Amino acid sequence: MKKIDLDQEERQFFRTVHNAAFANPFSELRERLDQKIAGLFPSATRRESKDKCVREVDRRLKKLEIENRGNLNDYQDKDKEILRVVYLFDIFHKFRDKFDQLIKDQTSARDTPVKVSFVEEAKAMVVQKGFDTKIFYHYFALSYQLRRAFYFISHSLVGSSPCMRTLKKHLWYNVFTHNIELYDTFLWNKMEDFSTLLLGETGTGKGTAAQAIGRSGFIPFDIKRGCFAESFTQAFSSLNLSQYPETLLESELFGHTKGAFTGAVEDYQGVFDRCSPHGSILLDEIGEIPNHVQIKLLRVLQERHFSPVGAHTILRFNGRVIAATNRPKRSVMEGEVFRDDFYYRLCSDIIEVPPLRTRIKESPSELDDLLNFTIHRMTGMHSKKLTQQVKRIIDRRLGKNYHWPGNVRELEQCVRSVLLKKDYQGKEIREPAELSLSTTLQKGIKEKTIAVPDLVAGYCKLLYDTLGTYEKVAKKTGLDRRTIKKYIETQIKGFNN
Repeated sequence: MKKIDLDQEERQFFRTVHNAAFANPFSELRERLDQKIAGLFPSATRRESKDKCVREVDRRLKKLEIENRGNLNDYQDKDKEILRVVYLFDIFHKFRDKFDQLIKDQTSARDTPVKVSFVEEAKAMVVQKGFDTKIFYHYFALSYQLRRAFYFISHSLVGSSPCMRTLKKHLWYNVFTHNIELYDTFLWNKMEDFSTLLLGETGTGKGTAAQAIGRSGFIPFDIKRGCFAESFTQAFSSLNLSQYPETLLESELFGHTKGAFTGAVEDYQGVFDRCSPHGSILLDEIGEIPNHVQIKLLRVLQERHFSPVGAHTILRFNGRVIAATNRPKRSVMEGEVFRDDFYYRLCSDIIEVPPLRTRIKESPSELDDLLNFTIHRMTGMHSKKLTQQVKRIIDRRLGKNYHWPGNVRELEQCVRSVLLKKDYQGKEIREPAELSLSTTLQKGIKEKTIAVPDLVAGYCKLLYDTLGTYEKVAKKTGLDRRTIKKYIETQIKGFNN
C-alpha cells in the first residue's frame, strides 16, 4: 500500500507541535510555541495559550481521522515520526487531569501503589492510532513521569520571579536532560549515574526542590497488578547528615551488622540499602561530612557498591543521589568543602535555590503568592482577608526592604506568629557576624567577664567561619567533631536571639 504524506501546511503545523512536545514546559521557548500553535498573541496568558494549543492539536488530528488519514503507519517515515510525537502529545493531554488525580490519590495512599483505572482506555486510544501494544506501557509510564515532574515542580515551588522560573527550568532539565528525545532513547533507566548538588542558604527550600526531583523518577508500570511498580512517595528519602555524631554517621548511611560496635544489638539497614531501585536519596548538609566519609561515598557514586559497617558483604545501590548544602558556592567551587575527586563525581549538576530577598526584589508580587500558598497550607482554605492582614503586619513591622535572613522558613514562621498574636518582630540588622563575635570575645577577655565555655564556643565559631568544616576546626583545636558542632550551634543560637 502506498504511503501518504502530510501537505506542507500540515507538516509545518505538526512539526511545531513536535518541537513543543520536546521543549521544557517552564521555558520561554515552550511558551512561544504554545502561542504559535494556538494562534494567539504574546499578550495571552500562559494558561490560555496552553489550553487553546491543546484544543487546536485535537481539532487538527480529528480532521485527519475524518479524512481517513489518522493511522500512523500510513505515512512516510519523516511524517510518521512527526505524527508519532504529536499523537503522544495529544493523548498525554487528554489524560492530564486523570494523571493529576492519580498523583493526589497516590499521595493520600502513601506507599501502597494505587490501581490505575484509565490504563485500558489510554491503551485503546494509542493502539487505534497505529502504535505497537508492546511499547504502550513504556510511554504510559513516561507520561506519568512527565506529569509528576510538572506537578511537583509547579505546585510545590511557588513563585514566578525570574530566578524561580530559572530554578524550575533547571529542575526539569535535571529530571529529563535538555532533550526529552535523548532521555527517552538513552537515559530513562540510567539517571542514577547523574548526581546533583543543591546550593542555597538555610530555609530557601532545597529540600522541596530535592523532593520534586526525587518524586519525578521513571517508575515502570506493572501490567499484572494494574498499577505502577511502586509509589512515588516511597521513591524519595532524605537524611540530614549533621544530626548524627561521626561514630554513627557511617551506620546511618551504609547500615551495620549485629556486634559491629558497642550498642549494635541487631542488623541495621542504612539509607542506601533502604532506597528503592527507582528512588533518590537526599543527603542534606553534605558540606559537613569528614574526608573519610567522603571517600566511602565516592565509592558508592563511582562503583555503586557499599558494605555495612562490620560486614564483608558487598551490596549494590541503584538509586540516585541528591545532595544539599548551605555552604557558599565560592567555597564549594574553590575546594574548601569537598575533596576534588568527590566533588567531580558528586556534581554532575549544581542547582542554586535563590534566597527570598532576591525573589521579592525581582518580583514584589512573589511575597503575596507565597503568603497565599502558606496560609492555604496552614488553614486548608484560601483567604484573601488573612493574606492582606499578614501583609499589613509585614509592611508595618518589617518594611518593604526586609532582608528575610531565614528565607521561606522564616516567612512561614512569620505567618504563624501573625495568626497567633497579630505581630512579628523579625531579626534586627546586625554588624557582620564575624566582626561582632570577634569584638565580643575581645571585650570579654579585656574585661575578664567572659566564661570559658563562651570563649571556646566563640573561638570555634571564628575558626569555622574561616576553615569551613567541623573536621578542620576539630583538628585545629584538638576537640572532637561532635563537641565542635555543639559549641558552634550554641554560638549561632546566641547571636540569633
